[in-house]
Amino acid sequence: MSTQTFVVRKDRLQSSELRSLPAAPLAEGQVRVHIDSFALTSNNITYAAFGEAMNYWRFFPVVGADGAADAAWGCIPVWGFGTVTESRHPDIAVGERLYGYFPMGSSVDLTPARISPLSFSDSAPHRAELHPVYNQYTRCGADPFYTAESEDLQSLLRPLFTTSWLIDDFLADNDYFGAAADPARPPLMLLSSASSKTAYGTAFQMARRSGIEVVGLTSARNIAFCESLGCYSRVLSYEQLGEIATGAPAIYVDFAGNAALRKAVHAHCAALAYSSSIGGTHVAELGGGRDLAGPKPVLFFAPAQIKKRSGEWGPQVLGQRLVEAWQQFLATVGDKQRPWLQVQRHQGEAAVAAAYRDVLAGQGDPRTGHILSL
Repeated sequence: MSTQTFVVRKDRLQSSELRSLPAAPLAEGQVRVHIDSFALTSNNITYAAFGEAMNYWRFFPVVGADGAADAAWGCIPVWGFGTVTESRHPDIAVGERLYGYFPMGSSVDLTPARISPLSFSDSAPHRAELHPVYNQYTRCGADPFYTAESEDLQSLLRPLFTTSWLIDDFLADNDYFGAAADPARPPLMLLSSASSKTAYGTAFQMARRSGIEVVGLTSARNIAFCESLGCYSRVLSYEQLGEIATGAPAIYVDFAGNAALRKAVHAHCAALAYSSSIGGTHVAELGGGRDLAGPKPVLFFAPAQIKKRSGEWGPQVLGQRLVEAWQQFLATVGDKQRPWLQVQRHQGEAAVAAAYRDVLAGQGDPRTGHILSL
């Protein structure tokens, strides 16, 4: 038996290959999970773009045929579903279905710890210092989010929507950093890469609040699509940035990571109260925050807001609020009369590689969701 893993060059994400290695015997306390399917979105490209800075490469380290670490190559983490095919742990049964953070591969070995009816954590030594949010695997039989018919949408949208919900909560929790101080002047929430799934989820949440205006910034070809979502107060192309009032109180929520766009927004918006860096959908234009007017961009780290709210509300209340918000979002995006997302399935090395190239290049249709398996 062998395991296949799709890997990319850390310094040149366009380079990819499929590695196949013999599966090692399981150690006592381990389980082997067959990765049935996983989603590939611009969020995963963000994991790769920030792989070194945010330790994403460390979750599933790449090894060569000799068993030694291959530091030049990385495995991009993805969200999806798997089934336990072999178990040497008394509390985890063969056949159990799991949702969680997987490698782009055919299988993964986990070492369950902190086991509850709802979940367990992977206690592999190389993951001990990594954030526990990404080490947790949800047991589908007890998961309030889970329905079998919505697996594809869960893989594609659940982690992104959780981030979206937390962004909206974070900004409201901080009183919009003073941008909403004047009730007569609603602050502008400027969302770049407005057609992306995480931006859409964020706009969906923000649109449910009063006293703010949600403005989507996108490429000209995606304006009509963003307007059709019904959650942006208005949608502008990147070239229309000048239509925003210079003195309007604003917050920039940057999903694109485009350095030139960030500089233009900071230069144009004289009353910019806060600049939040979320992702990097514009991989070719990623850049830092040097020589920027206004506030320094701050990288948003979703697990930090989870930790804060879990401490304030308790894990149960936080979970309930997330489930309620997810169900409202799912009812909208999963509406069979007005489908927003068309799922495309890709199986095998060539199909997975082609889907990866499309998502990396930003060439995909925002109405399309990619579900992959090897």
